[in-house]
Parts: sequence; structure tokens; C-alpha cells
Amino acid sequence: MTTQQKNYALPIAMMFALFFMIAFVTGLQNPMGVIVKNQFQASNLLSQLGNFANFIAYAFMGIPAGMMLQKIGYKKTALTAIVVGIVGVGITFLSGQIGSFPVYLIGAFIAGFSMCMLNTVVNPMLNTLGGEGKKGNQLLQFGGALNSMGATIVPVLVGFLMGDVAKATISDANPALFLAMGIFALAFLVLYFMNIPEPHIITEKATVKDTHSPLSFTHFLLGALAIFVYVGTEVGIPNIANLYMTGALEINATTAGTVVGTYWFLMLIGRLVGGVIGAKVSSKAMLVFAATLGLVFVVSAILLPKDQMVSMPVFQSDISFGLAKVPTSIMLLVLCGLCTSVMWGGIFNLATAGLGKYTAAASGIFMVMVCGGGIIPAVQGWAADLFGYVESYWVIVICLLYMVFYALVGSKNVNTDIKVD
Repeated sequence: MTTQQKNYALPIAMMFALFFMIAFVTGLQNPMGVIVKNQFQASNLLSQLGNFANFIAYAFMGIPAGMMLQKIGYKKTALTAIVVGIVGVGITFLSGQIGSFPVYLIGAFIAGFSMCMLNTVVNPMLNTLGGEGKKGNQLLQFGGALNSMGATIVPVLVGFLMGDVAKATISDANPALFLAMGIFALAFLVLYFMNIPEPHIITEKATVKDTHSPLSFTHFLLGALAIFVYVGTEVGIPNIANLYMTGALEINATTAGTVVGTYWFLMLIGRLVGGVIGAKVSSKAMLVFAATLGLVFVVSAILLPKDQMVSMPVFQSDISFGLAKVPTSIMLLVLCGLCTSVMWGGIFNLATAGLGKYTAAASGIFMVMVCGGGIIPAVQGWAADLFGYVESYWVIVICLLYMVFYALVGSKNVNTDIKVD
């Protein structure tokens, strides 16, 4: 066992680095939504189109990414994804130079293809290297912690760069875009010279056509839907909160960025804790607790008086904490970061349990469902236009209720008669 851990230490470290990259590039769409709303006088719904384009790419690329994983393996899929990512971020940079909203959306869409391919690689890879089960869940939680670190840095950094929201343009985010392209380039070089185990690559053509697929498993089908609503929840909570603060509450972009950054920072803390206890606590118990606590926070945020204020400690750009005066409802929404932190690993672990040879294909289908991160925030943005920012969080309540149902009922494997070896 010790030898195995030595052999797998470097691949695990590389997967952790890719987790960071996914969050950094995906997280750009949150503060960029604030920028394009003001630069192009867009509605709340339209401000979420960059985020929508980034995530809807998963719907197109999820299945092909799973097929790439089976045919060319982890390494070549990841290298291809990195090249596509550089192109996507490069187009976003170009959109700032020419001041074009459509070009910005194209860049977000192409970057989404890259994030989808990378996600298809890192999740099954970490789960496999951990031997699945609780150890696999533990590695996914630690990888998620680095994912949260990237997501924490982005809104704080771009919020600081944009300064006055009313005058902010896409070009203000250039340093963050250059940093993203630099991370991609470095990761490409490191990954290119690294040997990575390829447990799911198919080396010979099957002589007998398989009559089953991941979709034959009810607990996987319901888990795929749980991923859809989870990613929408994780992204929707901070995205709409950022619009609420910089819009109706007229809080400056730097403060709003640090508040949103604190949400992602709490996700980092939650995932570190999840990683520590992941080998001892079941994914089911973790998901039930997190989704239920999230429900308490969100419903309380909706029902509390909007003018009830609190001085909230926030994570700042100099890696210290300071106080920001915000509505109590905002603080409760930020605390949801502790809850959403452990959901991805728990759902992935529960939904792929017992899939065996269908795991790689399942990962591709999972990636399709990540498009929920674009669709649900857009729906919530639409609800915010119609009913108000705070009232739009009833969309999140519905999502959290479904995750409680999945953990308690839907995650049970009722198809144990299907051969998976």
C-alpha cells in the first residue's frame, strides 16, 4: 500500500492543481457578470449569460469528453483541454480590447469546453486513485478545497481590479486573464512530462455489445440530476448575491468581491474539514447534514427583514479578515459556502458507487449535467428581475430539498443485478 501511495502521489498532486485551474477560470464569470451588467447596461438575466455560456458548454462536451477519456486517456484529454482553455481566455481578453459582449460570450463558451474536459479527467481520476469508497471521497474533498481556493481568489482580485462598478470594463480584468493563461501554460508543461495511470482507457474493441450503460442505474440517474441542481446552487448563491450587493444595495465592487470571496473561502474550509473526516463519515450522512443546514440558512435569509444589518468578517485581498456592514441575509447566504463545500464529492461518490466499468462513461454524463451551473443561476436571475433579489432564492430552496431527497432515498443502488466487471 505504501508503494502504491508513492507511485500515485505526483498524479494526485497534478489533479489537485487542475482542480484549482477549473475554479479560477470558471469563477471569472461571477465578477465578470457585474462588469458586463454595468458596461452594457444588461438585466440580471443577461448578466448571467457569460456564466450560462460557460456552463452550457458542458451539455455539448460532457459525453464527447467521456469518450475521449476512454479512447485517448487522462493525459491527452487534459492536455487538449488546457489548449482549448488558453484559446477561451484569450478570446475573453480580445472581447475587452474591442468592447464586444458577443465576443465575450464566445470566449466564455469555449472556456467552458475546457473546464468540462478537465472536470471529466480529475473527478474519476481522484476517485480511482483513492480506491473509491471513503478514501475516494476524501481525495475529492481535498481536491475541492483547492478548487475553492481558486474560486476565493477570483472575485476578490477582480473586485479590486474593477474599482468603481459604474466605470468598470472587461479590460479591467486583464491581469486576472493573464494569470489564468499563465497557469494553463505552466500546467501544460508539467503534465506533458508526467506519467499518469490510465485505468479507464479502452485498448481493445469489445467483441460483445454491452446492453447496459450508466443510465441503467437508477441511483446514477437521480445522482446526475442532483449534480445539475447542486452546481446551480453553488454558483447561483454567490452570483446573485454579488448582483444584489452591487445593484440594489449599492455596495462598492471591492467590498462585494470580498464578501463573495468569503463564500468561496468558507467552501475551502468546509472541504478541508470534509477531507479530514471523509474517511470516517459516509457520503450520505455528509450530504444530508450539508443540504439540511443549507436549507436553514437560505430560508432564514429570505424571511429575515432586509434592513437588518450586521458587521460581517470578510476575507480580504491581503489574506486577512476585516469587517463589512451587510444585511444579515447576505451573511447567511455566505455561510452556505460551508454547506455547498462537500456536496460535489458526496454526490459523485454516491452516484458512481457500484458502477465499475461504467465509471468513465458516467463521468462524461455527469459533466453534461454541470450545465445546471449556467441554467439555474439564469433562472434565478430571471426570478430576481421579476420578484426581487432575495425572493429569487426560493429557486435555491427547491434545489436543496431535492439534494436532501437524493441523499436519503435516491442514492440507494437498486440495480445490483447488473454486472459491472
